Amino acid sequence: MTARRRFYVVWVGVNPGIYDSWEECQLQIKNYPGAKYKAFDSQTAATLAYRGDPADHIGIIKAIASHRATAVNYDAIPEINTSGIAVDGACSGVPGPMEYRGVKIATGEELFHLGPLPDGTNNVAEYLALVHALALLDKSGDHRTPVYSDSRTALAWLRNHGHRSKLDRTQANGKIFELLERADKWVQTHHILNPVLKWDTEQWGEIPADFGRK
Repeated sequence: MTARRRFYVVWVGVNPGIYDSWEECQLQIKNYPGAKYKAFDSQTAATLAYRGDPADHIGIIKAIASHRATAVNYDAIPEINTSGIAVDGACSGVPGPMEYRGVKIATGEELFHLGPLPDGTNNVAEYLALVHALALLDKSGDHRTPVYSDSRTALAWLRNHGHRSKLDRTQANGKIFELLERADKWVQTHHILNPVLKWDTEQWGEIPADFGRK
């Protein structure tokens, strides 16, 4: 299967412009204070974005990530425990800048949000989000609240007590590997009491923690 081609807009970086590989984009943003960049699925979209205001694109992402209410009435779906937490991850490219978060299903309130971190994958982001939520609940002494994930891979890694990612270590993704090691250690040393449930996207729509980039 041919990988989908991506175009990377760098509005603020060493050399602002449009790049057709994550490696080239990374050279422009790595260790650059306040770097602003985003991946696009077509050169046309990237060109239009580059000519415009980065806030029109980056701001939308931040607004999605910080929303406090969901437009979906999950109370009308009896299979969903609305007292639960939903987690999700997102990644632009493979590997690419990744992030993850967890939100309250009932209100959409964001409980945690980490990233973007360079050179990650979607599976890694979703696994870290799942373990983050479980560790957060365990630390608070809450062993009743369920955690929902729509990622079969993340759920499988959790059952297997550790990730199975084939992600290559780079100069930029040391933080991700540090998080993976901590997540694996937590899973291997804690008895998970909270219900961990698969979000049924086909029946219920996108998970509330979704970053809205499909």
